[in-house]
Amino acid sequence: MTVVCKFPHGGIDGKTGTEFKPVLKGRLAQGAARKGGSMKNHIQKRVLTVANFIINSRATVREAAKKFGVSKSTVYKDITVNLFILNPELAMAAKNVLEYNKSERHIRGGLSTKEKYLKIST
Repeated sequence: MTVVCKFPHGGIDGKTGTEFKPVLKGRLAQGAARKGGSMKNHIQKRVLTVANFIINSRATVREAAKKFGVSKSTVYKDITVNLFILNPELAMAAKNVLEYNKSERHIRGGLSTKEKYLKIST
């Protein structure tokens, strides 16, 4: 499965799109072959709910994990692997938001550090 990913800000490498090939191993690969047949119903609902939340609110993985009471690694795996099995189009939209947040991560970290030292000095 190859999906072309279009980044809203021109792509990390300056191109308008890059290829993303999810690596599926073991039981996940078997589930992908059956179109999600091995994924439990409550997990499918969580994956779709988290993906819609991330897309609609442009949330980070940390914000989504906090809202739904799961770990950051669970949210990341849900978006990058499980969602591609269920709905590849929705997965690309969510992946675009995650890539955008990742590309701006260093800026948010710098602003946070700046605010911290401004509070200390005043």
